[in-house]
Amino acid sequence: MNADALSQTFSALADPTRRAILARLAEGEATVNEIAAPFAISLPAVSRHLKVLEAAGLITRGRDAQWRPCRLEPAALKRLDDWLERYRRFWSGGFDKMQAYLDDLKRKEKGE
Repeated sequence: MNADALSQTFSALADPTRRAILARLAEGEATVNEIAAPFAISLPAVSRHLKVLEAAGLITRGRDAQWRPCRLEPAALKRLDDWLERYRRFWSGGFDKMQAYLDDLKRKEKGE
């Protein structure tokens, strides 16, 4: 994932409404009206959020007669997860080292 696409993805995910929209779409595709239902914002505001998510590649919008169902694009989330993986390994390794250190301290306190 290049830096610009990554920045665009993180920017899209920075908004809690957009994250809630993604959570809804993780359950299955939905129309704009279905997506907007739980939010106390206007349809144009929801549409703007959808445009940001679409530009970041996180969702796509199809055509079904007059409806434009939105669906989650798992490939975009996979690319983000792949990028985060190297940092996940760093934190996991760091936590493992910290646990080993704490275990060592406990053994020393007990006089082992």
